[in-house]
This record gives sequence, structure tokens and C-alpha cells, in this order.
Amino acid sequence: MSGPLTGIRVLDAATLFAGPLAATLLADFGAEVVKIEHPNGDPVRGHGAHRDGIGLWWKMLGRGKKSVTLYLGTPEGQDLFRRMAADADVVIENFRPGTLERWGLGYDVLRELNPRLVLARVTGFGQIGPYARRPGFGTLAEAMSGFAAMTGEPDGPPTLPPFGLADGIAALTAAFAIMTALRARDRDGHGQQIDLSIVEPILTVLGPHILAYDQLGQLPPRTGNRSVNNAPRNIYRTADGGWVAVSTSAQSIAERVMRLVGRPEFIEHPWFGDGTGRAAHADELDAAVGEWISRRDTADVVDAFEKAEAAVAPIYTAADILADPQFRALEAIITLEDPELGPIRMQNILFRLSETPGRIRWTGPPLGAHTAEVLAGYGIDEAGLDRLRERGVVR
Repeated sequence: MSGPLTGIRVLDAATLFAGPLAATLLADFGAEVVKIEHPNGDPVRGHGAHRDGIGLWWKMLGRGKKSVTLYLGTPEGQDLFRRMAADADVVIENFRPGTLERWGLGYDVLRELNPRLVLARVTGFGQIGPYARRPGFGTLAEAMSGFAAMTGEPDGPPTLPPFGLADGIAALTAAFAIMTALRARDRDGHGQQIDLSIVEPILTVLGPHILAYDQLGQLPPRTGNRSVNNAPRNIYRTADGGWVAVSTSAQSIAERVMRLVGRPEFIEHPWFGDGTGRAAHADELDAAVGEWISRRDTADVVDAFEKAEAAVAPIYTAADILADPQFRALEAIITLEDPELGPIRMQNILFRLSETPGRIRWTGPPLGAHTAEVLAGYGIDEAGLDRLRERGVVR
């Protein structure tokens, strides 16, 4: 079955995480994604864990894409890129502002060649402003958005996430922005340029902290695993050395938890009637819940909470995820056959459509695996490919 984005052609000229992940999401639902890589390869091929010298992160991020090497810093590479953009629907790039223009590949040029083109520009700080030309990575967005300032233990330093959080949020936003622009193109008949900074999506996801400062002069404190909005909300150690997370965002759940742990008297306190009041008494509530959990094994805690219809989850590692029946039921992890590594498991597509489901067509391919195939469509025969190789334009 064809995916819902079958017929959409995407040139993924971005590197590392945010832009490329947006392209991956489009590929999962049928878009033809041509990954334009420098002849040395996208740096993500060298990031993270490797097996037999092959980057595992790339296997996920490059899935469903055709890998074409093309050095855009050369006139030949720029000419080929313009020809490819002329019949593409979407171009995704994350070069520093001004780089495409310097190469003769700016939106004004590409739009003349292809008025229906959507150009998605994903950078650290956007295309305008005093920081526009700064190198921009997710780490900087996590720092400047307020995320790090509100994350960590109360007596500890600000804390950054150990993974590409801001990049991931920006990728989801970029995919949405691209689909929005394509919908507008269907209505209006022409494409447009998308200016997306990595810092803005995470700024939005963090919620009302800007409003709270604007209206009340309040800055969110670092609360570790607690919440300023409700309690008990924390992680707790079990008798067998495991950890569980408890959430009581709903008043009814908070009451069920306190009855379960044998402390219903807390419910009678006036302050227990809303999340903010409970958060002010987190020490007392944590002590009661933590003491009850500490005397029971993880499985028993989870079972008791489920019977009480209270919210709990064990703290999982990758090994736990692969063994969990709910993830299996959702097919959240899929096994794919990789030509270099054999069977490999990775996260499946993000959601399930009942009529036009997506699918992962193949894993991240070797560098330049589709160069000859794709460039043949633009009149580059084997002799022409050899000449481009000699000049370092392709690999």
C-alpha cells in the first residue's frame, strides 16, 4: 500500500539531527527522500554507538532515504542541486544563514526554478537577529530556552538532557511546518520558505514559564523529579532495587494513591484539595508513598497501583522496553533486515493511520549508495560520474 506522502519528493540537505529527523518522518509515510551528503558523509554517521565500524544512529536516522553524495561547495555540485530542486517538492537544509545564498542556491534562485518548492531552513537561532550566524546546536537551545535552568535537583546545577531533546522537538515541528506549507501550496499554487529555529519549539513545549515571569515575576525552581503542580509526583525505590514513577496530576488519582498506601487521613486536609496545595506538602506525601513502596518489589507495586487505578510506571531501560508486552502490542519496536548488519531493531513509525499507514522501507543505507541511480535521472552517465568523482564532487 502506498503511503499518504507517496509522490512527495524531498531533498534532505541537512546534517545531524533536527532537519534529517524531520525528513525521516516524511520518508516513513511514503515521501521519496533523497539524502544529499557531503562526500565525507553526514557527521551523524560517526555519532554514538558503532558495530563493525558502522554507525547505529545513522541506521535509524537514514531509514527510507536514498543516499547521494554531492559537494555543494563546487560549481558542478551546485548545478546538480539546482536541477534536483527544480523537480522537488521540499528542500530541507540547516546551513548557517547566508551559506545557500553564497552558493547560488538561495530561495530566490530555487523559487525561480520551481515556484512550488517548499524550502525548510532549520537553524539554531533562525535566519534573522543578532545570533542568526552563530553555530546552533540543540544543547544551546536547551540552555537558552529555560529548560536547563528548571531541570535538576534543588541544590544542584542546571541540567542538560543526555540526548537530542531540542533537536527532536524541532524535528517534529519541522515536519508539521512542511506539511502545513504543502497544504498551503495545494490551496494557493505556490511554495514558500520556512524559517525554523531549534530554540523556539522547546521554548513552547516548556509551557507557561514565560507567562509566569511576565505576570507574576516568578521563575520556576529546580525540583528534581518533583512537580510544582502536584504531589505525590516522584520516583521511588522498590524493595528489589528497582524504581517506579508515580504521577497524580488528577485529584482522584492522588486520593487513590493515598488510600492505597494506607494514609487516607491526608485526603481530609484542606491543602490536599488541589495540586498546588499538595505540592507544598511534597515532603510529607513523598515520605508516606516512598515508605510503602520501599517494602515491596517492583512487580507488586505496579500490580497494586493498577488494581487501585492509580498511575505508576517502572523506570525502564532499553532491555525492559524490548521485553514489555505493551510495546509489543503497539509494535513500537520493529525488526528490519539491514544489508550491512543483518537483523536490527529500532523504533517504529510514530503513529498508526487506519487507512494509509506508514512503514519503514529500508534502514540507513551506505554512504552514496544511490548516487548513480539518482544522478542518472539528471543525465549523468557512468563516464560523467567518473569525472565528478575525480573532481571530488561525488563519492
